[in-house]
Formats: sequence, structure tokens, C-alpha cells
Amino acid sequence: MKIFQIALVAIFLTLLVAPAGEATPVKALKSDKCPVCGMFVAKYPDFLAQVIFKDGAYALFDGVKDLFKYYFDIKKYDASRDLTDIAFIYVTDYYELTPIDGRKAWYVLGSDIYGPMGRELIPFEKEADAKEFMKDHAGKTLIRFNDVTPDLIKGLD
Repeated sequence: MKIFQIALVAIFLTLLVAPAGEATPVKALKSDKCPVCGMFVAKYPDFLAQVIFKDGAYALFDGVKDLFKYYFDIKKYDASRDLTDIAFIYVTDYYELTPIDGRKAWYVLGSDIYGPMGRELIPFEKEADAKEFMKDHAGKTLIRFNDVTPDLIKGLD
């Protein structure tokens, strides 16, 4: 009984010091479709982007460009949602192929790398990686999440 109590205390303490408010990125299922273009997103894991809502629901995208189309016109794609419902935004780091915080990512525009939907914002967790990518792939501009505008996204189509 004593071991059980110690284990419970250990679990409780672990939960207290665990990072609050972090959601695990979603792994795309074969049936998951991008709400913007209708493509099956599991076919494009290297470009997967996602929005996780506060209620645990999520939306998956075949690239960052479609994520931003959704973000800038969320009511068009889901009338029951607004931006305040979004808890997390994840994008896939181009070099590491791991989910990263989309709001903190660095994005390269104008490179010679195309995503599933053509011209794309290429995300990186580290600024140094983004700058290296720009040199290697003729990137033109390096921006952050808050620098992305609807007009910029329209210009990628």
C-alpha cells in the first residue's frame, strides 16, 4: 500500500511540473482531409500543418499556405469557430520533419521548393536553418507568423 501511495504522489508531482497547456500534435490519418483544398493530408507528412482547438478538435492541412487561408477566413471553413478557439498551431520543420510551434516558426518565401499546392511558405524552428535554406534554395524573404498577411498568401496562388 505504501508503494502505491508513493507512486500516486510521484504522478501528482509530475503533473504539477509538466508544461501547462501543451497539446500533442496530431498524427494524420489516411482519412484526414484539408478543409481548404480537400486533399488527403497523410500523403504529405513533410508539409503537414495543423490547428488544435481548445476543445481538443483539430484541423489538418497539406501545407502552411492552406493553414493560413483557413486562419485568415476561419468562418468560411467552419462557421462555428473563430480565432479565439485556437489553442495551438503546428507546422512541420522542413529540415527536422518534426512539428514545431507555428506561431514561433521562421518562414521562407520565394524558394525553389514547392509544396503539395505549389508555392509554399517553408517553416523552420531555428532562424539559422531558415537562413541556410534561403542560401541553398534561392529563398527571397524570411518572415515570422505575424508578418504573414492575406495578400501575401493570395500572392502564392
